Amino acid sequence: MGLLATLRLRRSSPFDPPTLLDQFLASPLQAFISALYSFFLALRGRPFHPPSSYPIRVVCLSDTHDLIPSKVPDGDLLIHAGDLTSPGSAANIQAQLDWLASLPHAHKVVVAGNHDSYFDPKSRTLADRTFKTKLSLKGLHYLEHDSVTLDFAGGRQLKIYGSPDIINCGGSDFAFQYSPDHPPWRGSVPADTDVLVTHMPPRYHLDLGTLGCPSLLSEVWRVRPKLHVVGHVHWGAGRRAMHFDACQEAFEALMSRPPSGPVWDLLPNGGWIDAVKVIIYGVHSVIFKWLMLGPGGNTSSSLLVNAALMKGNSGKLGNPVQVIDL
Repeated sequence: MGLLATLRLRRSSPFDPPTLLDQFLASPLQAFISALYSFFLALRGRPFHPPSSYPIRVVCLSDTHDLIPSKVPDGDLLIHAGDLTSPGSAANIQAQLDWLASLPHAHKVVVAGNHDSYFDPKSRTLADRTFKTKLSLKGLHYLEHDSVTLDFAGGRQLKIYGSPDIINCGGSDFAFQYSPDHPPWRGSVPADTDVLVTHMPPRYHLDLGTLGCPSLLSEVWRVRPKLHVVGHVHWGAGRRAMHFDACQEAFEALMSRPPSGPVWDLLPNGGWIDAVKVIIYGVHSVIFKWLMLGPGGNTSSSLLVNAALMKGNSGKLGNPVQVIDL
């Protein structure tokens, strides 16, 4: 395994993207259907079309880890989905907050990440606990299991809910961790949420397939926010339409099955049924989209955005800032 990782034939960490060999040894069926599902999503186009009058431009950031991007696009709403820092001290966090506060966006929303230790009293550094350091959040909306409703031009409003909770992934210095056996998500997000901001991504979507939370995914299915902004998984950066339909349900069912390897995938098993459903429902959804809805956005879908700016584990910002019009 060490030699294969050195030769870059296998990944060395679950936070790295799986190689072709990783995917083949885990489950060729899941790898093929995952690629096919992404292809179907691309053919279906944008999940929604912004209104022609008074669209709200949302600028999404995450995982800056003490660094400042060279350019942040203008917009009406700026969202940072956590991991402002790496050491997580109040001083490091304050430097990032001061930078965010200096930006010209009318509204700015911040959610903590697991590296932002100060925000969670249980994970604060000894120095911050000893000196009882305070943060200045002037000009920012910091959300920790709560909502804010913001006003925009044309009488438009957005209700935004933010939560920093994340599955256990580190030591006691990591903030807001929870056991996979006791997730906090069920019924936690208000049903009328327009924009959901969580540091943790939902399972199977922009999370390298395994690093997100299945309970959060269930909560997203229940609420179906128009926009869901996440971070945490640097290699998962990007955006994905969430249609909450039979095709997505079949895809998630297949991906939830434990990888069984290439030999078992060749034998008839329950995963075949899920795979066939993805193909049938995917083809149907593409045909329906182009014959019935035509060009433009879909009718009642959502957008998931992984806004991580950190390029993998390089220690450098390299992923683009995500800009969405609502």
